[in-house]
Amino acid sequence: MAKAKRMYGCTECGSTFPKWAGQCGDCGAWNTLVETVVEAAPAASGRAGWAGDQANIKTLAEVSVEEVPRFSTASGELDRVLGGGLVDGSVVLIGGDPGIGKSTILLQTLCAIAQRYPALYVTGEESQQQVAMRARRLDLPQDKLKVMTETCIESIIATARLEKPKVMVIDSIQTIFTEQLQSAPGGVAQVRESAALLVRYAKQSGTAIFLVGHVTKEGALAGPRVLEHMVDTVLYFEGESDGRLRLLRAVKNRFGAVNELGVFGMTDKGLKEVTNPSAIFLTRAQEAVPGSVVMATWEGTRPMLVEVQALVDTSHLANPRRVTLGLDQNRLAMLLAVLHRHGSIPTYDQDVFINVVGGVKVLETAADLALMAAVISSLRNRPLDTDLLVFGEVGLSGEIRPVPSGQERLKEAAKHGFKRAIVPKGNAPKEAPTGLQIIAVTRLEQALDALFE
Repeated sequence: MAKAKRMYGCTECGSTFPKWAGQCGDCGAWNTLVETVVEAAPAASGRAGWAGDQANIKTLAEVSVEEVPRFSTASGELDRVLGGGLVDGSVVLIGGDPGIGKSTILLQTLCAIAQRYPALYVTGEESQQQVAMRARRLDLPQDKLKVMTETCIESIIATARLEKPKVMVIDSIQTIFTEQLQSAPGGVAQVRESAALLVRYAKQSGTAIFLVGHVTKEGALAGPRVLEHMVDTVLYFEGESDGRLRLLRAVKNRFGAVNELGVFGMTDKGLKEVTNPSAIFLTRAQEAVPGSVVMATWEGTRPMLVEVQALVDTSHLANPRRVTLGLDQNRLAMLLAVLHRHGSIPTYDQDVFINVVGGVKVLETAADLALMAAVISSLRNRPLDTDLLVFGEVGLSGEIRPVPSGQERLKEAAKHGFKRAIVPKGNAPKEAPTGLQIIAVTRLEQALDALFE
């Protein structure tokens, strides 16, 4: 077997050099050369170029499309985010802020899976005693799960080949190193090579692997971007570490839908799944207050009702503030301009603060109309009805555009007792859900009239 050769590659331009240098000789970038391992290519077979080498090529019609077998993690919300359960041989990367609950949810999951299948928990940050103490504090079953403290990837894979676990957790990938490289653990090369070895082992053995990933101060996963390309699924924990709710979002999934959302509540016994998140996010004041309205957002494969709040106050600054939590700040500026042009409601001398209750991030345009309704309610100091639902996309010319899955959003609203809904005309159903009055609008002016009729 040919010996692996060490090279130094530039993270900016990709050029490789036999020796390390402070500056890349090709692109001129400083401190961008990192150590990497280049394996010698195997000798070419004498059969190269024969027609028999193409026996594995098939047309799409000939490829089997049987459904990928899955098994449950014993958590309905985690199964939802994964696309219906874990797939054999899949590699899942979980990232999030420190203390958000990454290790907690994986320990809970593995303790439950270990009752049915062999499982291995590999920790490079904590001792076995620390993991056992957390399991006892959370009242988890501890008789089946095996725990290993190791940071060398070669030792981890060798142990996994002997134990043959069905599911394995690596906590965390930034603490793992390979003996093929001389750089410190956590470096770009170490993370990339260690993850590549784990992915190769997962595909060969059929073991499902969870990787815990650190995040930078900007909130992105630490390490090389190629790490997210190598794995099958990338999950992000959202929410405040001192808050009650945790949101687990899939941003990449080769076996399911992206942007699927799982909702968990942090308790003294670990993370508990929230099966009806709309009821949690709709814990509102007893009386109607100005600047508050409920909208129906679509997260993955299900609707969710959330409250949008606005506070509009006279500004004493040359440039009034535009602050958003859970929504796009640039979109707020655009919608305020539309409100001025087509609704004759100026806010150029007002500070506008927008918040989505519960820490939810609304990434779709269905929040446009609800955001405008909350702003107008706060500006005029006129509360909206507590049983009113609003959603719809607002265009630059003042038109109200339909949004996907309007029927499901209205059914969710009717289930929670809402009596009136202002929606785009394109989302108005032929037959409204029982007890729900539908007000279909096509222009911003019609929506404003319907809000305070």
